[in-house]
Amino acid sequence: MLTLTSPVETWAHRWPAGVKLAALAVATTGLFVVGSAWVLAGAFLATLALYLSGGGRFARAGLRLLWPLWPFVLIVGLWHWWSRDLSGGAVVVLRMVTAVGLANFVTMTTRLSDMLAVFEWLARPLARVLPPRRLALAFALVIRFIPVMLERMALIRQSWAARSPRPARWRVMVPATLAALDDADRVAEALRARGGAG
Repeated sequence: MLTLTSPVETWAHRWPAGVKLAALAVATTGLFVVGSAWVLAGAFLATLALYLSGGGRFARAGLRLLWPLWPFVLIVGLWHWWSRDLSGGAVVVLRMVTAVGLANFVTMTTRLSDMLAVFEWLARPLARVLPPRRLALAFALVIRFIPVMLERMALIRQSWAARSPRPARWRVMVPATLAALDDADRVAEALRARGGAG
């Protein structure tokens, strides 16, 4: 769920974040309760219909977000083909693709601030131990840091490739860790300068 909110306005953008997240939780639980490939295929087609209901541009953006799943689909498919359980493979693949598709749909149609407000509300019972605002801030920082760190790792790998014909492998871990610690230190300084995490 690291995608940004879609700039293409759809009917789902107007739904409250809490309703969408609750529906996502129920739908995802349902996907893992159902064991029929036919029912899961219907759920996958319903998910495609959700994307298409937002228009062609929205649907194309949503389907592009599913593309990174192809290695998992390939591995699961090959394993179940080798074990001669194609029906079981179809169930696993349909569950995975549909669950990720639904999560992406909710993320594309919900602002991060609205999600954080729901998270803060859910964390209220922990208020005596840890303020909900801090938990929500930590959640937001994790969501922001992951794509930044992936980009930083790619730059470090490119730097290594420019200097050495050998593959980087484990050698990028130390500079990546130092970069993460440096970023965390800078964010902490910025938060302190603005009065803390609240």
